[in-house]
Amino acid sequence: QVQLVESGGGLVQPGASLRLSCAASGLILSRDSMGWFRQAAGKEREFVASIRWSGGSTPYADSVKGRFTISTDNAKKMVFLQMNSLKPEDTAVYYCNLNRNGARDYWGQGTQVTVSS
Repeated sequence: QVQLVESGGGLVQPGASLRLSCAASGLILSRDSMGWFRQAAGKEREFVASIRWSGGSTPYADSVKGRFTISTDNAKKMVFLQMNSLKPEDTAVYYCNLNRNGARDYWGQGTQVTVSS
């Protein structure tokens, strides 16, 4: 079983920064892909960024490239999303995701990020 717990969301002004954290526990495999997704009110959930515990490429959604950075602390089984230069359109519930073998997805409960002046 896998558990994912997000934290770090909040209300910030445009241009500010936030760092989201995801604590993973349970059966975590080095080949698992970890990711962040977000869902704005009235919209579908969308991909933000992903990374593997074992390293490699870190794809990002075009809308966040150059502003967001995904990283991991493998020893602590933590995944982070550093979000800089936040915009109102970044407002959403952010979800941590674990994808196993491209077939099975696990999700956290989500953390709200609101960017507003």
